[in-house]
Amino acid sequence: MVSTNWRGYRIAAWVGQFILAIAVVVEMAQGNFQGTITLAGFLAASFAFVALDKLLPALFDLLFVVAALLNAGGWVWKLFYAPGPYDEITHGFTTFSITLALGFLAYNSLLPSFRQQQILFVLAIASFGIAIGALWEIFEWLIRVINDLDDTIMDLVMDSLGATLAGWVSLQALKERTSASENTP
Repeated sequence: MVSTNWRGYRIAAWVGQFILAIAVVVEMAQGNFQGTITLAGFLAASFAFVALDKLLPALFDLLFVVAALLNAGGWVWKLFYAPGPYDEITHGFTTFSITLALGFLAYNSLLPSFRQQQILFVLAIASFGIAIGALWEIFEWLIRVINDLDDTIMDLVMDSLGATLAGWVSLQALKERTSASENTP
């Protein structure tokens, strides 16, 4: 099994950041201010996550960059408004990847104590992610990206699913990290 810190994940994240930078330029050329700012924010956050390479598993960096690229597709090619589940999938995956990284950072100092409280760890990470999803929905409403209550409810459901999945994946990374630290003299 490949470690969550495999160097290939980090290299793929760098390639994704390059593609994301191109998407920011394309969105700017299309004259979409909201999309440009949003994608530039994703790009800046991805640089911050990659810079924290000692604190975050490399897989988490790659997953965040993939989420940013999904958002880039939504903005640049207007896929958020196309028929189909693109918006919902992107919401769930974005919340998943953000929760994975930020939750792991937020609870990093508590990782050893959570080893014996695995369900509590999953619930803490999931709750953290659900709160992030709720804040994102408020942001979307404020900038008038959405005006539909049904869309907001579906986004919150997908955010919750993504956050819960992030809790379970974080648990696997917790097990890997704590067993690695126990085996180091």
